[in-house]
Amino acid sequence: MPRTLSRIAMHAIILLCASGSFAAFSGFVYEVPVYAAPQHKGHSTLSGVVIGPDDKPVPHASITYQSSFGAMPHAVHADARGRFSIAHLEAENYDLRASSKGIFSEWVKNVSLQAGESKNITLQLIYSRAPLKNKKHKN
Repeated sequence: MPRTLSRIAMHAIILLCASGSFAAFSGFVYEVPVYAAPQHKGHSTLSGVVIGPDDKPVPHASITYQSSFGAMPHAVHADARGRFSIAHLEAENYDLRASSKGIFSEWVKNVSLQAGESKNITLQLIYSRAPLKNKKHKN
């Protein structure tokens, strides 16, 4: 039985080492930090404001953005005045959408950014999630 447990432990160590998050030395397992690549590495900026159906800024709204071909989705939050800024973007086309408390904006699609360019966008919340209805089935 101890031999089986020893083999299981060794396989677990090998798997952890292969994943890059642990290293084994002299029978001990040490955690090795794994660093993610930076999300942004360009010099362009998208900024703007999120406004609600009442045309007033929406504090702390969530802004979802991604490249227009659907890769690398990210999210940022607006400040207390509804303003947001996404810096260090690569020259690319981007899609953006805002949401807050169940209300969404339309997707603003194909916002083209050139290297070093800054663009200002207004996202207006206009759609809400339909409430879920509890339907009873008749037999």
